[in-house]
Formats: sequence, C-alpha cells, structure tokens
Amino acid sequence: MEQTGTETFVRRTRIAVPAERVFQWHERPGAFQNLVPPGEPVNLLSHFGGIRDGARLEIAIGSWPLRWRWIAVHDHYIQNRQFRDVQVRGPFRRWEHTHLFEPDGPDACYLEDRVEYVLPFGTFGRRLLRGFMRRKLERLFDYRHRVTREANER
Repeated sequence: MEQTGTETFVRRTRIAVPAERVFQWHERPGAFQNLVPPGEPVNLLSHFGGIRDGARLEIAIGSWPLRWRWIAVHDHYIQNRQFRDVQVRGPFRRWEHTHLFEPDGPDACYLEDRVEYVLPFGTFGRRLLRGFMRRKLERLFDYRHRVTREANER
C-alpha cells in the first residue's frame, strides 16, 4: 500500500556475469558488510537467515546523539532473481528495498535496486530531507553496484 509522500529510487547496472552468480554473491555471509561504504557509521548488530524470507537484519546507523537502530526483515525471495528487505523499525516511515537480478543473455545480467520510502516528519521532513536523501542513495548505490561488479567480474 502506497503512503502519501512515497519516494522511489532506482539504480540499475549491467554486470557481465550471469544473474545466478551475482545473486549467489549476495547470499554469502558477509555480503552486507562488503556493501557498506568505508567511513559510513553503520554497525551490524545481528543478522540471521541470510536473505531468505523471514531473515532479519539489525544495524545501528549514525553516531551519538543521532544513532538509530534499524531492523529489517526479508521477504519476496525468489532464488537467483530477487529478494526484498522491509524496515520494521528505523528512521523511515516506510522503507522497502527490492533487489532484482535480471538475466541479459547467458553471460550477463542487470542488477536493480528499487527503494520505496517515506521520509520521517511528514511534509516538513520531505522538504528538509528529500534532496539530502536522494544524494545519499545515489552515492550508496553507486558504491554498492561498483563493488558488486568488481567482485563478480574478476
């Protein structure tokens, strides 16, 4: 269900590796930590279940005094094609992040990250944080897609 103020961010990158291989890289233990840009104040508190339905990820974001606990649960798992994480506790009013792996022939794929989110603090939050959040997501997913490409195209 879409909420008022829903923003959508999409980053799509072609990777010269089969979708199955890129998906399996995301399933490896430690994949999340590899996707956190250096210097980002993100600490993994717990993670169980990998990326399959029901898996749970808990992280701490930020530094004191602006530190949030963020809990996400995974669902919509389709092996070698997609998974999604949904915020159940955290800084956003809504956060749904779908990871898609679309084959492009036998030797390549498109990695697509689609994030639908609602910023906190209503209209005030949208006015204050919209541009900042968009730039933050662009930097984050540029980094993630570069790391994923480099790790898989070796």
